[in-house]
Parts: sequence; structure tokens; C-alpha cells
Amino acid sequence: MQKRSVRARMVAVLAATGLLVAGPVAAQAATARAAEAPPLVYVAMGDSYAAGSLVLPAKELFTCARSAVNYPSLIANQVHPATFRDVTCGGATTNHFAQPQPGIITGTAAPQYDALSADTTLVTVGIGGNDIGLVGLAVSCVNLLPQPLGTSCKATNTAGGLDKLAQKIDAFAPTYGTVIEQIRQRAPHAKILMVGYPTGIKKGGCWPAVPVWAADADYLQSALTRLNVRMAEQAQAHGATYVDLATPSIGHDMCKGLATRWIEGLIPNVVTNGLVPLHPNAAGLRNAVPTVMAAAGLTANSKA
Repeated sequence: MQKRSVRARMVAVLAATGLLVAGPVAAQAATARAAEAPPLVYVAMGDSYAAGSLVLPAKELFTCARSAVNYPSLIANQVHPATFRDVTCGGATTNHFAQPQPGIITGTAAPQYDALSADTTLVTVGIGGNDIGLVGLAVSCVNLLPQPLGTSCKATNTAGGLDKLAQKIDAFAPTYGTVIEQIRQRAPHAKILMVGYPTGIKKGGCWPAVPVWAADADYLQSALTRLNVRMAEQAQAHGATYVDLATPSIGHDMCKGLATRWIEGLIPNVVTNGLVPLHPNAAGLRNAVPTVMAAAGLTANSKA
């Protein structure tokens, strides 16, 4: 009995000692793993929705109309990347990822792919609206007079039973896959986030506050939704991550009041700090941040 008691006490002492040793060892291992993680090198690519065009203050005005408070910059301010390259540019299409882009007023923007490097660890991409002519579609849907005193953009685009815009979006969709693969070639270790477009207008619209007939408002939003769906499909097919901004922006479309809307209507408002029609205002950019950060696996003040 006495020998067993001594042995039991020895085992207990050894176990306790082991626990005391394991704590520092585990902490050292965690520290080593953190030290091994590469520094965050963040590249932001995309069009005016990502650039936050003319949301003040601007950090670049005449070439790309890039905002200092677009969602990439707000994310960088929170996570403090080792390197941050924001090459988002108003008016950009996917062609401008590989080719220079003439400035909005002056200058020339370098191809956006040029910002990528082998040590890039995070890329956000918001693109496609200009490729399919989204703003032009929205303008064609404007009718200042009530029906039938005007032309329906839905009727125009679906004449003959074929939805020409839907066909255009579907034909464009594989370009998203090409973009992802081109980014991966240049930044093989990067997490690639394909950032979708927010909800633009509520079902049925809000004519005459936003002078788009109800059927055309639904058609306009359906085009935006279709583009997001195709982006999500291509992201999944090519190993990227799709970021849904449409869902969290429901209830904050251009029909809402100044205190609620995240997207500007046809008449932008300085109060909301959104000077480009049919584009995100300051609140829209700010409220994209938590969704994008969650998809990236980032937390505030994180450096990895």
C-alpha cells in the first residue's frame, strides 16, 4: 500500500510538472507559427464601386477618382498590412487589368495586374459593371414622365423574346475565371476575394423619387443580381472566394432616405458624401468593410 501511495504521488508530481512545462512550450509553438506567417501584402483591384469614386476625401482625383475612404483603404487602416497597393480606378473594365487605362480627366493608370507580386497574400477584386454597360443601362431606364410616356429599358432589351443584356452578362462571365487565374499566376499565394455589387434599387423602384418605372427598376436590379451570381459561380469554379455585398445592403438602396441609403440615386447628395450617381456613398463603402474583412479572415489591428 505504501509503495503504491508513493508511486501515485510521484505520478501526480510528474503530471503537474508536465502541465507546467507544456504551457510555455505551447505558447512558444504558437509564437513560432505566427512568426512563420507571411506579412500581409494587400492589393485592391477594381472599378469605381471599389475605388469609391468622388467620395471625399480623395487620395487620387484626376486619373482614377480614387477615394481615401474606399473600402480597401478603410480595411488597410484597420489591419495595417506590411504593404498596401490600391489600384482601383473609376471607369475600369477587365481590359484595364492587363492594359493601361486613360485617366478620367488626365494621366494614365498602369495595368492593374502590375500591382501584383509573388509575395501578395490578399487580393480584392470588384469589376464587371463597366464591361456589361451597367451605368448605360441605368441611364436608359430613366423616365421622367409616367407610363406610357417614354420607353421601357426592359422592353427594349427583351424585344423579340430574347434578353440581350442577360446574354451579354452570361457571355462575359468566363472573364471572371480568366481574371482569377491571371491573378493566381502573378500572386500564387494570395487569397483572392471577388467582391460583388451591392443592392441598387428595391423591388418596384420608387418612381418619381428615382425616375425609373417599376418594371424597369426590377429589370435593372435583376441585371445586377445576375452579374453577382455569375461572379460567384466563377469564383467557386476557380478557387476564389465570393463576397456578397448585395444581402447586407438590402434596405439601403437608392430609394431610401439620406440617413439610410448606401447607394446614390440620379441626383447625388453632398450630405451622404456620394457625388457619383448610382454609386456607393461614404456609408456604402464603410459598411462593406466588415463583410470583406470577414471573408478575408481579418480582424482589426491584425497584421497577418
